[in-house]
Amino acid sequence: QVQLVESGGGLVQPGGSLRLSCVVSGTIFNVYGISWYRQAPGKQREFVAVISSAGTTNYATAVKGRFSISRDNAKNTVYLQMNSLKPEDTGVYSCFVPALMCWGQGTQVTVSE
Repeated sequence: QVQLVESGGGLVQPGGSLRLSCVVSGTIFNVYGISWYRQAPGKQREFVAVISSAGTTNYATAVKGRFSISRDNAKNTVYLQMNSLKPEDTGVYSCFVPALMCWGQGTQVTVSE
């Protein structure tokens, strides 16, 4: 059974940084592209970033230049480094494997004074 487990969320002040992790188990990790999505209160879930099996990355316009996605195939883990955080980055961040239609449970990120 495929499982995705996120961690690293928390409360941070505007301008601060966080690094989220997504550990994937139950499948061959390095063959899949993996995405990060987020959902703010009262809003629809939105795409944040994706990394392909080959390491190619793509970002939503709102986070480009501030967030960085990476993967460590030896650890079955995808990371989302988030810098220069803004209050509008607040939400539940979830990782997703599109090829398997599998979601993690999410981790809360709150950016506030």
